[in-house]
Amino acid sequence: MAKFYYVFLLCFPFLLQAQHEGRKGSYNVNWGYNRSNYANSDIHFAGNGYDFTLANVEAADAPTPFDGFTTYFNPNLFSVPQFNLHVGYFIQDNLSISLGWDHMKYVMVPDQASHISGTIGAQVSNPAYTINPTYVGTYSNTPFTIASKDFLRFEHTDGFNYASVELEHYTSLWKPSVGKLELEWMNGVGLGAVVPRSDVRLFTLGRNNFWNLAGAGASIKTGLRLNLSKLLFFETTVKGGYTTLWDIRTTGQTGDSADQSIWFGEVYGALGFSFGRKK
Repeated sequence: MAKFYYVFLLCFPFLLQAQHEGRKGSYNVNWGYNRSNYANSDIHFAGNGYDFTLANVEAADAPTPFDGFTTYFNPNLFSVPQFNLHVGYFIQDNLSISLGWDHMKYVMVPDQASHISGTIGAQVSNPAYTINPTYVGTYSNTPFTIASKDFLRFEHTDGFNYASVELEHYTSLWKPSVGKLELEWMNGVGLGAVVPRSDVRLFTLGRNNFWNLAGAGASIKTGLRLNLSKLLFFETTVKGGYTTLWDIRTTGQTGDSADQSIWFGEVYGALGFSFGRKK
């Protein structure tokens, strides 16, 4: 019943008749900031001399404390926090297609308890590197503490970036007889690519890697948009999605990589502008 309820909640607005006239052919762009969270996931690491999986790994986001003009309103630094950028085009009065870039951040909780399966040799990677002998061995769902000092630090902090194409439906909820105010209910679905910039230290080897196309994902979202005028609006949105990353860069050395699947959730607020709307 719960699954049916959520599907109905998402699909119901698409069954309603459009109530907002004259918006077909217009554009909009919005910018905002998010908080994100992640379900625990397994992370698989492979390379010369090792092939192992860490189970049920916990991670969190890394929001930048609000500091006004120092970061958030600084033209050189405003993209440092966890941000959202979307550009949309109305193909119908109540139906929009948009391109989005959700810049989330993913940080593995350090020194957490996990389980490990697989093998780790005395020398790993290419060129070969001798690791702490404590970690050498063969494991089968063995209890394991992920030591941040000399085993693993794992982050997508210069971006757990989700680039997506989304279809959005708008339903008018409230519109006074006088003025330009209007409250709308928005629901959407999306497909996209995951383009992280991963900062990894595995066996103390690693670096802040460059962006790469690491995987793909799908998402759904719902939210409210308050149109303040014909040009200006504010929206708040809740989004959830599933991503699979098959090519995560780790040490930066030949043959080393990781893969994982991540369920994510985020909530964000954004300020936007509409233009090109018909009179």
